[in-house]
Amino acid sequence: MSRLDFTPYRRTTVGFDHLFDLLEGQARSNSGDNYPPFNIARRSEDNYRITLAVAGFRANDIDITAQQNLLTIQGKKRDDLGEDSEMLHVGIANRGFERRFELADHVRVESADLADGLLVIDLVREVPEAMKPKKIAVNGAATLTAVPDADEGEADAA
Repeated sequence: MSRLDFTPYRRTTVGFDHLFDLLEGQARSNSGDNYPPFNIARRSEDNYRITLAVAGFRANDIDITAQQNLLTIQGKKRDDLGEDSEMLHVGIANRGFERRFELADHVRVESADLADGLLVIDLVREVPEAMKPKKIAVNGAATLTAVPDADEGEADAA
């Protein structure tokens, strides 16, 4: 297992301790378990989608919890086999799982849908108005104006 060493970066940066701790923690906890497989897609500047392949799970078998900057998805194993049935071959994994995703600040879960064995979770980043960049007037003028996003500026020009 390769070890990540962020010592040179820690010496020359201030306030990034949380980021380095997060990266080192992910490297330590990556146990190699790839179940269930998943995709992460960026759909636009502030919209993301996580898709997990959860064949054999029903909506009430899956628990999704969003807490601060952590999204946890748990699948509970269930036993559909009746008393008078015997499995001859098990090719569809039906084991419990837990997947954790670290979310950036201001990212929230917008929706979650389960269809055709795929769990789709849509995420959106909503930066508060107070944290958006603002133009500061020079020489003490009292007006502050919000800096438009690149997308908004193009839409206004059209």
